[in-house]
Amino acid sequence: MKLNNLKSMAAALALASFASTSALAAPKTYEIDGSHTFPRFSYSHFGYSTQVSRFDSTTGTVVFDAQAKTGAVDISIDMKSVNTGFVDFNGHIQGEDFLDTAKFPKATFKSTQVTFQDGKPASIEGLLTIKGISKTVTLTVTAFQAMPHPMLKKEAIGANAFTVIKRSEFNAGKYAPYVGDDVRIEISLEAMQK
Repeated sequence: MKLNNLKSMAAALALASFASTSALAAPKTYEIDGSHTFPRFSYSHFGYSTQVSRFDSTTGTVVFDAQAKTGAVDISIDMKSVNTGFVDFNGHIQGEDFLDTAKFPKATFKSTQVTFQDGKPASIEGLLTIKGISKTVTLTVTAFQAMPHPMLKKEAIGANAFTVIKRSEFNAGKYAPYVGDDVRIEISLEAMQK
């Protein structure tokens, strides 16, 4: 085989290898599964108990690239879907002193940086916006899974993560500190590849 032919073949193999690596490393976009994604929040109620509530409607996307170790999260929470377990309190907590859902029906989280450890997301920094006020928060990822969904036969990801905020910093501090100012936000998330 001639030297020129060998060079051409080597160049073609290198190009094919690069193309396949690029295809494998391409980021994938996943759409939030609203039937398995529920942000929860908890706080001290006069020290008597820890109250736990959730939001029933969440939408958004997650971008994940396992090889490049990059990702992005963009989530929107319907604040009117708050579920405290008590219908009257659902309405009370949507009032102006707390969530003020008449003026601010959505809360959002948009990531600015995802930190990986052992090939998985370990923390996600981003802007949390509640009642029109944006603050930088860091979500600590406590569990992460990326694999084909065994029933739906589609690529899927899932994660559990949490952060702690002060509700008074989001203009929702009524009755603090008797009702706890510190609010732990946890999110259990599942998403399917688009």
